[in-house]
Amino acid sequence: MTTTRHSEPLPGLAHQRCFNHALREAVARCPQCGNYFCRECITEHDDRVICAACLGKLARMPLLRRPAFAGLMHFAECLLGIFLAWFFFYLIGEGLISLPSSFHEQTLWQANWLDKK
Repeated sequence: MTTTRHSEPLPGLAHQRCFNHALREAVARCPQCGNYFCRECITEHDDRVICAACLGKLARMPLLRRPAFAGLMHFAECLLGIFLAWFFFYLIGEGLISLPSSFHEQTLWQANWLDKK
């Protein structure tokens, strides 16, 4: 009988049952969690067999790093929005400043400015 690192006896695979399906015979042991699984519950990933739960954990690993990047992206989007709002109002202000003073004094509409050459 073989033993594990902790000197516990390792029972044979032939006597094991699936962790998820108690009536099914186990065909493999997941190297991540150490549980035994049937053919339906185990899959091959990176040249090794692994259970669906551990595969899900491996697939979610990059997402653990994403919140920091997502926070940075939200900050950049906020800065871009503030810059665009400032630029919009800057252009409106420049347009208002470029209007002639007669427009602000409401005399532009009284004069016949279309006929002037």
